[in-house]
Amino acid sequence: MKKGPGMTKRDAGGAAGGHASAQMAFPLRRVTAMTSERFINGPSNAAARAWLARNQWPDGRLWLWGPSGTGKTHLLTAWAHEHDATVLDARLFSRSSAGGRIRVQGNLAIDNADSPGDEATMLHLLNDAFAQGDRVLMAGQLPPSRSHFMLPDLASRLRATATTATGEPEDDLRATLLLSLLADRQLVVSQSVTEWLWRHLPRTGNALVSAVERLDEAALARKQPITRALAMEMLPDLLTPEG
Repeated sequence: MKKGPGMTKRDAGGAAGGHASAQMAFPLRRVTAMTSERFINGPSNAAARAWLARNQWPDGRLWLWGPSGTGKTHLLTAWAHEHDATVLDARLFSRSSAGGRIRVQGNLAIDNADSPGDEATMLHLLNDAFAQGDRVLMAGQLPPSRSHFMLPDLASRLRATATTATGEPEDDLRATLLLSLLADRQLVVSQSVTEWLWRHLPRTGNALVSAVERLDEAALARKQPITRALAMEMLPDLLTPEG
């Protein structure tokens, strides 16, 4: 990592010095679980993975977009881990941070880039990265062409950025994703219930993520296993009718 004034990855976590300044108010996302080895590959994310594997992007920037639950944050976090990049959540940007000019040394990964809390902060970060020759990976639910930005300079910069997308998972990927989500939370669910959930949940990654989160919370609160009856009670808005 390049040395110099401003924020380094270690600074961003508040571990380098004795105190954290206003410039260091953005926590890094934990990367231990979101590694490339644990990512579930499929045709719906093949194009995104191919772009992320490139050594260079036009102007050093790439925008990754797609629906919730399709692996964007996982891909972004894994890329950041592999390329020693600082991870920031654009929703946490504020006008006070723009005035203090957050500075990041090295590659940068910005999640929720389509909804920045402060556009000036994001523009400064992109300008600094370009001047330093660093790469920037951004992720959001919408592409820049369908996102609304007030600052003309930021809007034009982002609309000139290369984009790639993740799609909703295929059936095989959905089945693997459901099992992976349950395993990540150390949930033991019978095969019959798992197969029933897979058949009756919507064919989206976000539905699987939401369903597992709700079932985990309910099972923990009630100290009972995940059954079909519990799923029918907790997921009435997600489950499709029988038959």
